[in-house]
Amino acid sequence: MTTPQGKRPPKLAEFITLMAAMISFVAMATDAMLPALPQISDDLGVGGTNDAQLIVPLLVLGMAIGQPLFGPLSDSYGRKPAIFGGMLLFLVGCIMSITATDLTVMLIGRLLQGIGLAGPRTIAVALIRDQYEGRAMARIMSFIMAVFILVPALAPALGEVILLFAHWRWIFIMFVAAGVLVLTWFMIRQPETLAHDKRAPFTLRRIALTVVEIVKIRTTLGYTIATGFVFGGFLGYLSSAQPIFDIQYGQDDMFAVYFGILSLAIGAAAIVNARLVMRLGMRRLTRTAAGMLTALSAIFLVITVLMQGDPPFWSLIVYLMLAFFCFGWMFGNLNALAMEPLGHVAGTGAAVIGSLATLISVPLAILIGQAFDGTVLPLIAGFAILSAATLIVSLWADRS
Repeated sequence: MTTPQGKRPPKLAEFITLMAAMISFVAMATDAMLPALPQISDDLGVGGTNDAQLIVPLLVLGMAIGQPLFGPLSDSYGRKPAIFGGMLLFLVGCIMSITATDLTVMLIGRLLQGIGLAGPRTIAVALIRDQYEGRAMARIMSFIMAVFILVPALAPALGEVILLFAHWRWIFIMFVAAGVLVLTWFMIRQPETLAHDKRAPFTLRRIALTVVEIVKIRTTLGYTIATGFVFGGFLGYLSSAQPIFDIQYGQDDMFAVYFGILSLAIGAAAIVNARLVMRLGMRRLTRTAAGMLTALSAIFLVITVLMQGDPPFWSLIVYLMLAFFCFGWMFGNLNALAMEPLGHVAGTGAAVIGSLATLISVPLAILIGQAFDGTVLPLIAGFAILSAATLIVSLWADRS
């Protein structure tokens, strides 16, 4: 395989690792902060625990704002310039957070980080779509998810290690160092994948017509909405995980360990999916995972209600491991299914999919996080409702 520049791309193992590194900045920028939320709250004079949780969804909201910009830019000027500009904006947001003295500046910095991360997160998917499609793309995305999942598994532990020896601001300094390293690797090793003769003019009319074309495709729209539901549930967990483990169960010292174990369930599912998707197909695997998660969540919701929102800790861990296995089974497939008809507008398509999915997921995550009442009931109810909605929307999309 060669690129439009005539250069051979990195070998598959390096390509998967590089794309996972680009995409994983979202997880690192989210999860490494979780152990530091109490310290950030105290240092910046934040009134309540739930207010500090805004640090998580504001990053994702920034991504929703940035994706409609970076996607069309990449279709017009190439994948590499769009990713380069996004990473630079992410670094600016990190510097704002390093110097923040109140919550407002911190949230603005997080918003800028999210806008910047929309570049690598969105355009990496378009770059993959430039070279792969259908089940092959789903397989690549599953392998990327398997590598990518090491970041949320290790990020909280990394954040806790930093907090043991330094101020929480050093977490953002680590973000800057990692960003410079990965950006340098990408610019040196990854050739451009969008040929000049396939680039489209950057005009508002063309962008608007492309967006209308995309949302009219039932498969793309349905699986994008399903992606938003799945990501909304997972982001809701990220927003409320620290207070659940700390306040409800008193497991603050073991938070990073349990968080990492649960994250590995997603990685295991991604590996299983990569092995099965070429034989069974994306749609069948997605419906199976959504159905399993719906049934599992409904059963555990009943248990949680009967126990007044306070099920045994071991049962919560078992449930979350099974639920995250279902998440991991769906993540790569849903994205590939939504992107499947969009090879001719991969950059804008990835942006529309990512932006719409994010705009759906962020309010749902904020609703779950702000509903935390000292029990896991809001989280489990959110999982049950959103998994059922994912199954329904997936079935609707399959009728196209």
